[in-house]
Amino acid sequence: MLPFKVTFKTGTPVYEQVLYAVRKALVTGQLAPGDAFPSVRALSQELKINPNTAFKIVGVLKQEGILEVIPGIGTIVSANYQPPNKDRLAFLEDTLESLAVKAKQLGLSRDEVVEAFNTHWKNL
Repeated sequence: MLPFKVTFKTGTPVYEQVLYAVRKALVTGQLAPGDAFPSVRALSQELKINPNTAFKIVGVLKQEGILEVIPGIGTIVSANYQPPNKDRLAFLEDTLESLAVKAKQLGLSRDEVVEAFNTHWKNL
C-alpha cells in the first residue's frame, strides 16, 4: 500500500500527478523524513503505471533531495528534507480561491475575512 493517494486526471502527465501527490503527502505529514518509500517495481504495480514512468518519478524525487537510497535498507524519505514554502503554499491555492469567492458572494470585505481567519488561527 502506498503512503500517498493519487487520483489520475486526463490532460496532465502521470509522472507529474504522482510527483504532486508525493509532495502533498510530505507537506501534509502523510510522509515524513525516514519513512520507507516504495520501490520502482512496487510503485509501478500499485499505481498500474509503466515501470519507466515509476523509475522517472523516483529519479526526480532523488534529484530533488526528497528521497535517498540506503544500501540494505531501501529507498526512504530523506531525513534532511524540508518542503519549501512554495510547495506548502501551493496546496492552499484551491482553498484560498474558494474562500475568496465565498467571501465576495457574501459581500464581506478583505479585512473582515482576515479578521475572521485570525480568530480561527488563534483558536487552533
